[in-house]
Amino acid sequence: MPAAAQSGDRQVVHLPSQRLSKSLQELGQAYHRSVSADDAEIGQRIAPALDGEFSFDDAISALLAGSGLSASPQGDGMVVGSSAARGADEGSIVVTGSRIRGAPVASTTLRYDRETARNAGQSTPADVIRAIPQNFGGGQNAGIGSNVPNSKGADVGGGSSINLRGLGSDATLTLLDGHRLSYDAALQSVDVPAIPFGAIDRIEIVPDGSSALFGSDAVAGVANIILRRGFQGLETSARIAGSTDGGNFQQQYGATLGQVWSSGSGMISYEYARTTPIDADQRSYARDDAPGVTLFPYLRHHNLAATFEEQVVPDLTFDMGGLYNIRWRKSVLPLDATGDRSVSRYDEDHRSESWGVTPSLTLSLPADWEVTLGGSYGWNKVSYVGTFVYGASEIDAGSGAYRNRTGNIELSGNGKLFDGPGGPVKLALGGGYRENRFSRNDTGGASSHVDESQSSRYVFGEFSIPVFAPEQASPLGRSLDFSLAARHERYPGVGSVTTPKLGVIYSPTGDVTLRGSWGRSFRAPTLYEQYTPASAYLVNASAFGAAGPPGATAILISGGNPQLKPERAVNWSASLELHPRALAGARLQLTYFDIRYRDRIVTPILYTSQALSNPLYAAHVTTDPSAAEQAQAIGRAVDFVDGTGRGYDPASVIAIVDNSNVNAGKQRARGVDVLGSYSFRTGRGTTSLSVNASYLDSKQQLGAGQPVTQLAGSIFNPPHFRGRGEAGWSNDAFTATLAVNYIGPVRDVRLSPAPRIDGMLPVDLTVRYRTGEEAGLLGGLDLIASAQNLFNDKPSSIQVRSIFDSPYDSTNYSPFGRVLSLTISKRW
Repeated sequence: MPAAAQSGDRQVVHLPSQRLSKSLQELGQAYHRSVSADDAEIGQRIAPALDGEFSFDDAISALLAGSGLSASPQGDGMVVGSSAARGADEGSIVVTGSRIRGAPVASTTLRYDRETARNAGQSTPADVIRAIPQNFGGGQNAGIGSNVPNSKGADVGGGSSINLRGLGSDATLTLLDGHRLSYDAALQSVDVPAIPFGAIDRIEIVPDGSSALFGSDAVAGVANIILRRGFQGLETSARIAGSTDGGNFQQQYGATLGQVWSSGSGMISYEYARTTPIDADQRSYARDDAPGVTLFPYLRHHNLAATFEEQVVPDLTFDMGGLYNIRWRKSVLPLDATGDRSVSRYDEDHRSESWGVTPSLTLSLPADWEVTLGGSYGWNKVSYVGTFVYGASEIDAGSGAYRNRTGNIELSGNGKLFDGPGGPVKLALGGGYRENRFSRNDTGGASSHVDESQSSRYVFGEFSIPVFAPEQASPLGRSLDFSLAARHERYPGVGSVTTPKLGVIYSPTGDVTLRGSWGRSFRAPTLYEQYTPASAYLVNASAFGAAGPPGATAILISGGNPQLKPERAVNWSASLELHPRALAGARLQLTYFDIRYRDRIVTPILYTSQALSNPLYAAHVTTDPSAAEQAQAIGRAVDFVDGTGRGYDPASVIAIVDNSNVNAGKQRARGVDVLGSYSFRTGRGTTSLSVNASYLDSKQQLGAGQPVTQLAGSIFNPPHFRGRGEAGWSNDAFTATLAVNYIGPVRDVRLSPAPRIDGMLPVDLTVRYRTGEEAGLLGGLDLIASAQNLFNDKPSSIQVRSIFDSPYDSTNYSPFGRVLSLTISKRW
């Protein structure tokens, strides 16, 4: 949690003798300080009871007395571990909401560590992000149906991405240890399940505009996946799971090996997983409306991740993370209305492969300064093959591949400028160079071929300014901190963008904290949006709503636009956080957020059937074009398709309709997040309660003068309400967690009047048992039994329009049904 107190701040602490990990967590919550510790490092150790008045430092020392562990300060928090592990980890703390180590963060921060996920029965990064109320299941995600508009989601390669506020998976920046990864397929999204679960220490999410800190794509926020470091030993795991309604049989096997030495540490983690498909005939709500359709694809993958850190010489540390992933995805769509795949079907096979490395050198200097020279390189390829099958005959339906490469190098530093009245004033500075390259090749024709690159140069700076602190006993309140960040980025051929961000954290008392942030964010146009070759289609003018003479035609142009400019947004948020000292371990945070997103890249004509009849589209229509204007339009395209069957006659063309990508759209997303947690001692164990709920209202306008349409609460968009509440009980060896997930209803705006599609209320129950390290051959065992969607809640049916459609909203609701799982892990 963001630091709000100083080392000398004392308060009354009542903690029972319990697991050390639990005491450290509750201590961090009580003092509003960050405490970092690897669960594997502290193991099953029991902490002594604390009862009295302590400073934060004294309380940590009392908990660790006699444990063989020690703590070292990092910013305004503590890192707990053995001396060797602490030395290796020192200076490697990753901060997601700031570029300054130890700086308080004015934006809401969500944190999901591996142990909390395991307590909830989650076993993959995809499981974690699916349960986050601020995240939307559209974008680049597995299981997206063919009836979802391309702008709302796609399933290419079977990956899963984070899509905060439903603004698009290309508007959420996903990092690995603070570094960029290569994009996946055509969208500017990152494949999160490419990382083995055993390698992940935690996932931190800041659902607030962060372009001033990290650059393009961070419009809705930033997610940082942080790998394990300082891990000692060998951990193996095996998991089997399956849906009780059939399909979705999961196997997952992994091993993580780590070693800590006096000057560093290393870790390598491997994972194999396989999931069988879910077919429509296995679900009561789908078998009649979508016979033969694959609702969720077959998936299989091998993942590998590693970290290495070494103190080369005193004050100079080398650190590197790396990953490799290969995945296969298969699905089937029927070509026969009865769904009989033996008669005819369409087989779709995808293969994705990716790897990335994130090396860095960090030099520690006086005055708590660190200078880092770091970089990253990532590579991703998604290939696909389609086959039409008619009985025993097979016809090639085409194949192709998407390739993405990302390279980045950055020099940055952060540290103390001087000591002010309220504490040290800190500064971060940096600059760097980044290059993306994207290519696509397809046997379908020249219109699918792209091979382009895009580079950018940037500089950034950030100040952290404490105005007054608790020990000053200011009449204005307990503490006040300001932050100021700015970034300037230049994209040759696209333009320059400057994005500032301001933050304030004010604690009038020790029980209340107010946070506020304001900033600008941006998203650079993707290479796919810019350079997808244009296509020209000759169409009967009546299909565009024209009342012209018989035989009149029109030319439709669609495709990329090299003249696209960055999308821009203004974000602001305000939070009220309650953490009463009289109720240690309790916290409630209410946050209002507002995102105004403009210059969105869209195809400007929503309904091409109205292109020649609706005056709203007049700016994109050329009427009575001359032969030269027609030739120029057709010359822009790499292919020209005659859809009339009568041949091209320039004299019959009455209009040119240009539906190429343009910067014209506007979106606004606003709402409220509610975060709460409370833990207390009950009998021989500890009870923990938490809630994360989000209300979202979002609207869109494709162009000036066009109608404003409701996004949130409509089909294939986020619902207005999503929430997750957890109740858990734990003692030294046993943990039980009950979770209630609420996914609100939406309306099917494809129909008039728009019918309501009921939401879902899945309930999860997970039981976990761990043996102590001293239990001989059975020591270090970790057993997890879980029932996800215990009462087998099902998605509501929607109207289907083709034999390929998924008969439910596949962006919001899951076809998994009740999933039972058993996981066995062991520390060796």
